Amino acid sequence: MKNRKIILSENEIPEYYLNISYYLKKYLGKLPDPPLNPATKKPVGPADLSAIFPMELIKQEVSLDKEIAIPEEVRDLYKLYRPTPLIRAYRLEKFLDTPAHIYYKYEGASPTGSHKINTTLAQAYYNKKEGVKTLIAETGAGQFGSALSLACNFFGLKCQIFMVKVSFEQKPYRKTVMRIYGADVFSSPTKFTQFGKKILEENPNTPGSLGIAISEALESVGKTEKAKYSLGSVLNHVLLHQTVIGQEAKKQMEKSGEYPDIVIGCVGGGSNFAGIAFPFLADKLKNKNKTRFVGVEPQSCPSLTRGKYKYDFGDTAKMTPLMKMYSLGSDFVPSPIHAGGLRYHGMAPLVSFLYHEKQMEAVAYDQKSIFQAGIDFARTEGIIAAPESCHAIKAAIDEAIKAKAEGKKKVILFNLSGHGLLDLNGYDKFLQNTL
Repeated sequence: MKNRKIILSENEIPEYYLNISYYLKKYLGKLPDPPLNPATKKPVGPADLSAIFPMELIKQEVSLDKEIAIPEEVRDLYKLYRPTPLIRAYRLEKFLDTPAHIYYKYEGASPTGSHKINTTLAQAYYNKKEGVKTLIAETGAGQFGSALSLACNFFGLKCQIFMVKVSFEQKPYRKTVMRIYGADVFSSPTKFTQFGKKILEENPNTPGSLGIAISEALESVGKTEKAKYSLGSVLNHVLLHQTVIGQEAKKQMEKSGEYPDIVIGCVGGGSNFAGIAFPFLADKLKNKNKTRFVGVEPQSCPSLTRGKYKYDFGDTAKMTPLMKMYSLGSDFVPSPIHAGGLRYHGMAPLVSFLYHEKQMEAVAYDQKSIFQAGIDFARTEGIIAAPESCHAIKAAIDEAIKAKAEGKKKVILFNLSGHGLLDLNGYDKFLQNTL
């Protein structure tokens, strides 16, 4: 009988985070350009970041160590849901009549239903150790906000979340999840911050954006005693924490007797893609194999495929350091698609660098085609995927169809970064043809 799921034991949970910067320096001989202080145009130092991040995360941001040990307290909490399963999509393969072998890493098996908790547990731990009392953050569709709320609850921290207005309205039960875990949740832009008030005065009907919500969160950090900022994607330390996904997937692919020809992840800020791809990319940099890496984004917010590679601010109010990344402009407000986690104007500097250096590819899809892919996947594999993850599903389906046309067996691996059980409003609109 064929095994559908490849399961690891708890003692096979990774003991360290894999640092792709080590491999870039050693095997590619170059690194991304550093963040700059917008006033001096010089690289930022610890003093520039210490007001918003604990020192341990600042160290991880610039580390060139090959690996960084996962604290035992964090690893113990990972055991609530890790290792997550790797699943062979036999029924999808049959539906597509393809010679391709399709595997997906199912991060929706976590308590909050997405991969975001891999970093929030680590961030809450390091902040708690340094005496922080409150973590403040933005969230798009709410996956990160839900994960941070639970992590703060576990470590006894207060949590404040600025949720992008369009998702606050589209996904009401995500804010319920955050409130169950004890967080305060606000629809961004709000009237509680100076920047929020300014945006609302200019456009009372704005759908909001991650750039605006980041600005509000940073402003709130400055007004709150013993508070720090938490980010769900983009920065190096966040991508670092997600590499537990790909490390597990490597062990699971070994048990399957196969190795991926193509690794796929959706890209908004880059953490989900980095989580699945970086451990395999380390292999490619080291061994020069021919694995392809594909980042998938929405056509309405195509930072990689249509953005410019330049220094830009990470937020709309221009409060962050300047980061070298593919960007649509820090004032860009995307259309209100249901994949709220992908509505970010920029892209992680590490992912941007890899795309610029042609170490990965990128593709963009429209909202209707990704929902159709999600429905095909649900009807074959049974899992209703988050709209963000449907982008990766669509790319995997397209690659499998291409393999059929070429008559080649391809091994395809993608990250199913979250379930869509709190995203049914979007599916319902698609099914009623009102999306």
